[in-house]
Amino acid sequence: MRKMLLAVLSRVLQSPAAAAAAAKPASRVMVASRNYADFANEATFEIKKCDLHRLEEGPSTTTVMTREEGLKYYKTMQSIRRMELKADQLYKQKIIRGFCHLYDGQEACCVGIEAAIKPTDHVITAYRAHGFTYTRGVPIREILTELTGRKGGCAKGKGGSMHMYAKNFYGGNGIVGAQVPLGAGIALACKYFGKNEICVALYGDGAANQGQVFEAYNMAALWKLPCIFVCENNRYGMGTSVERAAASTDYYRRGDFIPGLRVDGMDVLCVREATKFAAEHCRSGKGPIVMELQTYRYHGHSMSDPGISYRTREEIQEVRSKSDPITLLKDRMVNNNLASIEELKDIDVAVRNETEEAAQFATTDPEPPLEELCHHIYFNEPPFEVRGPNQWIKYKSGS
Repeated sequence: MRKMLLAVLSRVLQSPAAAAAAAKPASRVMVASRNYADFANEATFEIKKCDLHRLEEGPSTTTVMTREEGLKYYKTMQSIRRMELKADQLYKQKIIRGFCHLYDGQEACCVGIEAAIKPTDHVITAYRAHGFTYTRGVPIREILTELTGRKGGCAKGKGGSMHMYAKNFYGGNGIVGAQVPLGAGIALACKYFGKNEICVALYGDGAANQGQVFEAYNMAALWKLPCIFVCENNRYGMGTSVERAAASTDYYRRGDFIPGLRVDGMDVLCVREATKFAAEHCRSGKGPIVMELQTYRYHGHSMSDPGISYRTREEIQEVRSKSDPITLLKDRMVNNNLASIEELKDIDVAVRNETEEAAQFATTDPEPPLEELCHHIYFNEPPFEVRGPNQWIKYKSGS
């Protein structure tokens, strides 16, 4: 009885501070036990209206994103960002050599496009290809290993930064603008075989002034090919601003007789909805459409370009602070109860670990042997001899 009285008296006399301290573990347990039922399944978002050319109506200015979609987009964009930062590091360590064009800052473009098309649809792009290689299904490990020129790369270590391929993904093309007529050709094949597939042909604002782009426009319009011509306008063609390079910077109007859209390329949802609209336009037999994505690259044109001789550090920082595609998606998800900050941090950690493991493999995997130098010139052909650097050196070609 005496012990019971002492216990009651102790609780009555306990200070408020001590009581609060005693309550803290319980509150921590409550936060830690938060489960998926605490989050919303989906949310509706307002997105920027697209500028239109030869279209009576465009994509909707509202869209729904599910929690599952948001987490997928976030992880994919964060994976591309981490992969590109790791490529930057490996290049500066002289482990990656040759041309290398990084995609960080433009992640919403490839992720939004991939979210709106089917795996059976076709994609072809320029030499800034790492992001699309990843969204088309090639893992980080194979991309980084290709960058280091090792046997385990997605092109067996022979393609490097500009020449990566996957199922229904045709690269990675090193010649400025050359992929655009190739994309029109792929779209012709889609129409010829009647599979209701489309081709997305991407190029930059620098390549937009190429004559072959306009030739491809003409043929695609004439034959009503199911092709989305996508201009990724990151505001600089190498070191030249669009204003100094083009008499008209309305790239979405460049098709003239082809309808066009100008889209906020820093917003993954805006890109997704615009691409859905464009894909439906092509599938319905209306012919091609031009889509300009207004985006921004954080790195220079390539690794040989510091990127600050023709633009200021303040400009880059302003875009990072106001328009970063990953930050925009993160804020939307947290503010609409689709995810918690802690959950997104866990994704960041997992992505960082995956990238580090991939980089470790990419730096230790063996280089392809010299005797395989001429393999894969043709597909499914019997072996034949290929002359080497001089007439006495011969290599065997194998499929």
